[in-house]
Amino acid sequence: MLGKAYDNEVCSIARALEVVGERWSLLILRNALFAGSTRYSDFQRSLGVASNVLQSRLDGFVDAGLMRRHRYSEQPELHEYLLTEKGRAFAPSLIALTEWGDRFAAPDGPPVLYRHPRCGSDVHSELVCASCGRLDDPVEVEAHPGPAMPAERAERMRRRLTPAASA
Repeated sequence: MLGKAYDNEVCSIARALEVVGERWSLLILRNALFAGSTRYSDFQRSLGVASNVLQSRLDGFVDAGLMRRHRYSEQPELHEYLLTEKGRAFAPSLIALTEWGDRFAAPDGPPVLYRHPRCGSDVHSELVCASCGRLDDPVEVEAHPGPAMPAERAERMRRRLTPAASA
């Protein structure tokens, strides 16, 4: 969707950007997840996005498996765009992005609060260590090579992470 391939990037962030890395994409997903938008007209009315851009993004989400197209009218033929499990799984990313925006780009405070409807409590994104629990500072997190990292790049990462062992 970005018009640029990240062929040299071995990174899940770069791969995700290929699908959602454009502002209209994020806003369409936001409206589908948190405003209940499903119909083309819902997205068009609420976002004011150009129709060709909107159709391209919706088609891209269907192709990527974030949404599925469901016909709700025969005459005229009309479809709604329903989130799949893959699309719904994007919610934590949007909540994290919202919290960053609330902290650094919302001088008058958060315009939207996410709440758990069952109990009414606020919902937040956080970094959690599998052993220690919540981490308050992202500087405490290191990136290590995963199983899909090419061996040459994995070795460079390991050398970067090893504190002066070779000195």
